[in-house]
Amino acid sequence: MTELKRYITSYFGIQPTSLESIASLFQPGTLGKGDFMLKTGEHCEHLSFIRSGLVRIYVPTESGVEVTQWISNQGSFITDLSSFIFDTPARWTIQALTDTELFTISQADYRSMGKLVPEWNALEVRFLARCFATMEDRIFAHLSMTAEERYWAFFENNKDLFNQVPLQYIASMLGMTPETFSRIRKKATL
Repeated sequence: MTELKRYITSYFGIQPTSLESIASLFQPGTLGKGDFMLKTGEHCEHLSFIRSGLVRIYVPTESGVEVTQWISNQGSFITDLSSFIFDTPARWTIQALTDTELFTISQADYRSMGKLVPEWNALEVRFLARCFATMEDRIFAHLSMTAEERYWAFFENNKDLFNQVPLQYIASMLGMTPETFSRIRKKATL
């Protein structure tokens, strides 16, 4: 639980008593490699913090191709945010790529935080703003960078993932075909 408390403190700058109230609502759990936290079409009833491991967020398409939205690692929150907040069917599938340790809060406990933590509304706005800013950065990269620039920007910040997950997942997340990804990667080794 210490990792979760440390992350919440650095992320939100929260008061110690509020930190204890929030952290007490998260329950430890695990996903085995290949286990699903959520499948497309289900209702997302959990928000989890990754203590250790790797999780892929993706959508299977009708053509059989899986489109990776993100690969999350230690220190990340994971959920299908739209489904979790608006109680709609999930668009994303969330699957563990490795054995994964999580701290998870239920949708019901999440919704009760406003009663337990006086400053929760401001903290939630900050949390959702960070989620939005992350998506905005991804959209900006896809609209303004070439495939090669996206590859290098991601590589510089996530070198360890290149040895831990199938490269086609990274290619998909970066919006490129495995062939384009391979060509850029081969060019980098010359």
